[in-house]
Amino acid sequence: MRSGYRRFLLLGAASILPVSPLAAETAEDNPAEIIVTGQADGYLAQDSVTATKTGTPLIDVPQTITVVTRERLDDQAMRSIADVLRYVPGATIGQGESNRDQITLRGQNTTADFFVDGVRDDVQYFRSLYNIERVEVLKGPFAMTFGRGGSGGVINRVRKSPLLGETAIGADASANTFGGWDIAGDVNLPVSANTALRVNAFYEQLDNHRDFYSGERYAINPYLAFQFGQWQLGLSYEYIKDDRVADRGIPSLDCAQPCTPAPLEGFRDAFFGVPGVNQTGFEAHVAKARLDGELAPGLEWSTSVLYGDYDKFYANVYPRGAATSPTGTVAIEGYIDPTTRENVIVQSNLVWETAFGGLDHTILIGAEYADQRSTNQRRNAVLSSSTLNLTNIDYPTVTFPSLNRNSASDVEVFSAYAQDQIKFGDLVELVLGLRYDRFAITGTDFQPDPDRPFARTDDKISPRIGLILKPRPNLSLYASYSQSFLPRSGDQFLNLSTVNEALTPEEMTNYEVGGKWDIRPDLNLTVALFQLDRTNTGVPVPGVPGSAFLTDTRTRGLEVGLAGRILPQWQVSGGYTYQDAQRRNDDAVRLGQVPEHQFALWNRFDLTGAVGIGLGVVHQSSQFAAIRTAPNVTRLPGFTRFDAALFWDVSDRLEVQLNVENVFDESYFSDAHNINNISTGAPINARLSARLKL
Repeated sequence: MRSGYRRFLLLGAASILPVSPLAAETAEDNPAEIIVTGQADGYLAQDSVTATKTGTPLIDVPQTITVVTRERLDDQAMRSIADVLRYVPGATIGQGESNRDQITLRGQNTTADFFVDGVRDDVQYFRSLYNIERVEVLKGPFAMTFGRGGSGGVINRVRKSPLLGETAIGADASANTFGGWDIAGDVNLPVSANTALRVNAFYEQLDNHRDFYSGERYAINPYLAFQFGQWQLGLSYEYIKDDRVADRGIPSLDCAQPCTPAPLEGFRDAFFGVPGVNQTGFEAHVAKARLDGELAPGLEWSTSVLYGDYDKFYANVYPRGAATSPTGTVAIEGYIDPTTRENVIVQSNLVWETAFGGLDHTILIGAEYADQRSTNQRRNAVLSSSTLNLTNIDYPTVTFPSLNRNSASDVEVFSAYAQDQIKFGDLVELVLGLRYDRFAITGTDFQPDPDRPFARTDDKISPRIGLILKPRPNLSLYASYSQSFLPRSGDQFLNLSTVNEALTPEEMTNYEVGGKWDIRPDLNLTVALFQLDRTNTGVPVPGVPGSAFLTDTRTRGLEVGLAGRILPQWQVSGGYTYQDAQRRNDDAVRLGQVPEHQFALWNRFDLTGAVGIGLGVVHQSSQFAAIRTAPNVTRLPGFTRFDAALFWDVSDRLEVQLNVENVFDESYFSDAHNINNISTGAPINARLSARLKL
């Protein structure tokens, strides 16, 4: 226990999770839900409360939002954020040093822009989907709602929640051809006429195609909800445990200058760490409380409180350079890195639907407070050999003798925001929003001696403007402008260098025009053109340690999305994205992990009332593994991967499905952390799943 308030919050805190019913029912199907937080029909979502905070239909949101529903999570047997984002337009996955979720949205790389039910979830770890009803991907910087970060967008997970007056028990189990398997349970129990308990839990044994890879993770999430007339109270606690091998993939292959290096071929399964040393572990206790209710007709209030205690470590040895040749050597290095964090976040919102001045208004007024305390250390590895021989890999011994980094920080954030959605009849809607953030960080670098305290406070204003034209009720055309910022302490605020301490925050500005068309009530098409400018970005000066210069980047793109039912028996979800990401006015400098072209489409065809098939395709053009500032930056080749599935409803209570990934056994490189830590795509593999409803 690292602070006095931990015990109190663990005993009393928790949250009303957005209500998403057991077995993917909707509020329309089940009036006994305690809180409605977004409806969906199969693969098509209709609205969102936690992402917009106002329950706005998605067609009326002047921003690109992709929603992956529970039905699609199940149909594609998704187990991770990486699984989800492979089929989301405009999103790419990073390796995250094999210890965390790391993504790129609209050219902006992040480890922290994750939310649960609209509340920040910025710790570095791999997020599971066992208790998730839907995943919402909001594109473009949007500090008005979410605060700092969100450079290219945010990922919001919406959790499952209890149902009043219903007993329901569900169980899932699956196994894949690599040897991995998992089991999960989902139980909803009525405690009284106005109280319900829902418990989700899972266990997963991890395995894949890589040598020496293994691991396990498990979690449990009990959630108790109460209904008192027009008021709802919820308490939840989640325990998460994750231990796995840290695998940073393969290196690139060195080549004569000038050239464009590529990943090292022929070593898809080879492990470039040290067995028994490369390991990452994560443990979390997260408690939440949320109170929602109606203060008066048209005036709703909600408050959430989160307390999280997180412990994480990772030890890894990895390639630090390119392979000299396919039969040569690879230089390696390593370190061990433990981190702790305590988060306290309080968020309160008022939503007022009213009419004055002859216009309809939906007014949002909110405030947020956060206190986040972190510690971090690093010990560099001493290796008995600093190279691996590719013709006969003989792993060295490793020790971590001395402390190379030791820091502690405390971040306090206060935010206040207001937004008005103004309707000018049925044709025009104007969205005006403004947020104030005060971000204060204090901390100490304890290594090397003497201690170096650091501190910085930033006050930022983030606007949002959106204009929506609705020539028809099922068609909206919009234009939007939004901003966000990132403090100099970065995503994880573990330290602040003497150079960065004097620099103002980075700023992100998004311009977007688009359209949303409900072709039918169960089929939606979206199109967006966007330009995202990132300014005041610090880049190290080559050969001058501790120095930096400021530069600007720009991402321009087109995004098209389609979700819903083409025919009653045919559901689709996917889209196409074109992105051009570079340093401003300098085409030679390209942003890393941003393919120029992306296409993904998943289809489900119900052949009979009991049997269906699924077909999917993912295509990415080539991309640089890191920002390209010189010709010798590794480029990952483009690839096309096909997936398939077979569904069988054995009875009303039992469903069985078989998912096959990479049907044609494409050899590809799925993602990277840098130019010499590159993940290899999995060969053809299958997962057999069964779901039981009692």
